[in-house]
Amino acid sequence: MSAANRPVNRPLSPHLQIYRLPLLAMLSILHRATGVALSVGALYLATWVIYAASNPTAYALFQSFNTSIVGRIVLGGWLFCGFFHLFNGIRHLFWDAGYGFDLKDADRSAWIVIGLSIVASVISWVIGLGVLR
Repeated sequence: MSAANRPVNRPLSPHLQIYRLPLLAMLSILHRATGVALSVGALYLATWVIYAASNPTAYALFQSFNTSIVGRIVLGGWLFCGFFHLFNGIRHLFWDAGYGFDLKDADRSAWIVIGLSIVASVISWVIGLGVLR
């Protein structure tokens, strides 16, 4: 067997064991994923309204899920998706205007988006749970 036909025992391309995705790439992927999650959440919200309009028993069943631990986590995750998508979209609007393209500025704005998303989600979730009333 010649050297050209011999199988190569090495990775064909950089893989996740040796290659770490940059922060901006992870945020781009997360922005797309949160867009999909918001679409699914809109269907969830429409289902909630349909159950509310149908009859009190169906609405009570739906509300029992929403007030359970799992339901609150799902709604909290939807909150995070909404705030992240909003703040990252605002960051993209600044990029469209030509601001923040330096790597240092882009990384700083990425961390700001993450921080604002977490803070806004936690505040909204706590207010929604009625803890501050």
